[in-house]
Amino acid sequence: MHTIELRSDTLTQPTPAMRKAMAEAPVGDDVFGEDPTVNRLESLAADRTGKAAAMFVASGTMANLVAQLTHCGRGSETILGDHSHVFYYEQGGAAALGGIHPRTLPNRSDGTMAIADIAAAVRPDDVHFPRTRLILLENTHNRCGGAPLTPAYTAAVGRLAQEHGVKLHIDGARIFNASVALGVDVPALAAPADSISFCLSKGLGAPVGSVLCGSRAFIAEARRHRKVLGGGMRQAGVIAAAGIVALTEMVDRLAEDHANAKRLAEGLAEMDGVGVDPAGINTNIVYFEVTRRDMDAPALAERLKGEGVAVLAAGPRQLRAVTHYPISAGDIDDALAAFSRVLERGAQP
Repeated sequence: MHTIELRSDTLTQPTPAMRKAMAEAPVGDDVFGEDPTVNRLESLAADRTGKAAAMFVASGTMANLVAQLTHCGRGSETILGDHSHVFYYEQGGAAALGGIHPRTLPNRSDGTMAIADIAAAVRPDDVHFPRTRLILLENTHNRCGGAPLTPAYTAAVGRLAQEHGVKLHIDGARIFNASVALGVDVPALAAPADSISFCLSKGLGAPVGSVLCGSRAFIAEARRHRKVLGGGMRQAGVIAAAGIVALTEMVDRLAEDHANAKRLAEGLAEMDGVGVDPAGINTNIVYFEVTRRDMDAPALAERLKGEGVAVLAAGPRQLRAVTHYPISAGDIDDALAAFSRVLERGAQP
């Protein structure tokens, strides 16, 4: 049975152009800085984010951890949202490996933290307190329904950071989704930040990898942290080649994913048994609630799996669906038909 895979946009398949580029990529030793394909990807990534330099890493989690290790020292503190990916899903790596203390603030429904809350959280210079070194934002914000952060908000956080002598990092795993949704170039979204990371392996469709971008001095120091984490790579151009295709061929089509997510939300909103507000869907992530009493989220996900639709149970009564390449509008219609069949049957086998 063909499965319509909606659990995550990490489940994309590499395009034929990616497979060809990977097979034909010229390679060298990246630890020596001699892999021409990696060097080309890093140059392209720096240009696409408006930063001076970039570094290819294995994953978004590694990129965010390296950024924190580079900006902070042991015993210092970061300010981040209580629903941020760094806090929620990255195993406390900065604390475990870097001795960096996280100070969480409430994420609002649009993925932001209140500016006043951030300002109040910056520590005064007092021997009793850790030193605040870094503010972390996430754009788009996964657990807040794929909400894109506006350039105005990011600029306000950037000004606050500068006023307090604090650095700003953006976990931009889906920053190109934010760019497409807002109609704003990525450099404008990234300009206030001292560093930004983005994933090649989500909506952009590459099989592996993320890129960390910032100043030349920042990236030079970041390479030391990548190395100590075991991230020195050799003939990495084989995978970097897919990343180049992702940046040159896969960005504009993200609008199709956003349209499919909206189509899915609108269809679900018409069904009894699930609840979703289509007006809140701006990118490719759809969170929705199971409202019927005779079925919870894991049960609905399991029944949908039997109909060839894979969604993620994100809580006892919450499900997540994420649109991505190569899911089509027809696939969304088929998924909605499967939802309808399962919800009509209810808890009956």
